[in-house]
Amino acid sequence: QVQLVESGGGSVQPGGSLNLTCVGSGYSESTYDSTCMAWFRQAPGKEREGVAALWSGAVEAGGYYAAPVRGRFTISRDNAKNAAYLQMRRLRADDTAMYFCALRPGTCGDLYYRDPFDHWGQGTQVTVSS
Repeated sequence: QVQLVESGGGSVQPGGSLNLTCVGSGYSESTYDSTCMAWFRQAPGKEREGVAALWSGAVEAGGYYAAPVRGRFTISRDNAKNAAYLQMRRLRADDTAMYFCALRPGTCGDLYYRDPFDHWGQGTQVTVSS
């Protein structure tokens, strides 16, 4: 059974940084030909939105980012560890949300958020407040 566990959330002041980690279990690097791992977030009263995504076959090429986080957030992966990371810099109050890691077989495109993900983590809370 595939499981995803996020960590690294917390409270930070505006302008601060946080690093999120997502570690998968129940599968190996050879289970799927390739995978798309993504970070989503959901703020209270708002719909869930895609934050960033990265294909296992193009880790060095970089990922796809939502406009509000582009230039501030960086997604990375360690395929051998079944891990994905989200470095968040210059955090703002509107980044406050529950952040979720998601995984599906196949590739990621810039419209990755439109297709369903098979597996989701429980989420980690990020709060940006002065």
